[in-house]
Amino acid sequence: MFTATRLEGERQAALIARLKSIEGQARGLQRMLEDGRDCQQIMDQFAALRAASHAVTMQALECFVRFSLQESPDHPDAVVTDLLSAVTKLMR
Repeated sequence: MFTATRLEGERQAALIARLKSIEGQARGLQRMLEDGRDCQQIMDQFAALRAASHAVTMQALECFVRFSLQESPDHPDAVVTDLLSAVTKLMR
């Protein structure tokens, strides 16, 4: 099994920035619930939070795939195995 290194540099910074944004969305959603806001508004914010989480997950997955292909071009089967494992975990 191929083992990828961690994300660094601009890729890491971009993911952290997106996660901080998601954190802010989650806090805002919590305040909406505490304030008894309209259910439709709350559901809209849950949808936005889910979309943001999906987007950052896909960004991280793209980094993983690109790095894996660059670092292990002679082992495509190992890269595919790791990719399928990652996608399987994401789909649970």
